[in-house]
Amino acid sequence: MKIRRKSRFAPEVFTSSLSDIMFFLMLFFLIISTMSNPNVIKLMLPKASATQQMYKKQITLSIDDKKVYYIDKEPIPFDQLETQLQTLFAGVEDRTIVLRVDKNLAVQDLVDVLEVGAKQDIKMVMATAK
Repeated sequence: MKIRRKSRFAPEVFTSSLSDIMFFLMLFFLIISTMSNPNVIKLMLPKASATQQMYKKQITLSIDDKKVYYIDKEPIPFDQLETQLQTLFAGVEDRTIVLRVDKNLAVQDLVDVLEVGAKQDIKMVMATAK
């Protein structure tokens, strides 16, 4: 009498479509990551070796190479900058502004903005590129 062995089923995982799925996921996240910060104005930022991460909500003040001032993407003349900052920071204790200054501007333009912030006791942090 012979004992027959049952043929066992070997489970298989077909991975041929996984590479397609990973490609589409990577493409999706790359496209979404470019839209992550809508309040960004294209500037050539100066370089720095160390960067500081900020975990607070703050106002972004950008100055492009044509000396156009932007508060969170809204253009504003320099003579109205101080009054606009006063209205934005009304009743706020911890005042922080992230400065995004084009690297081709003169230092005096940066000093003028820092002076406006110093008058109102506003903490200014300069954004740099790695």
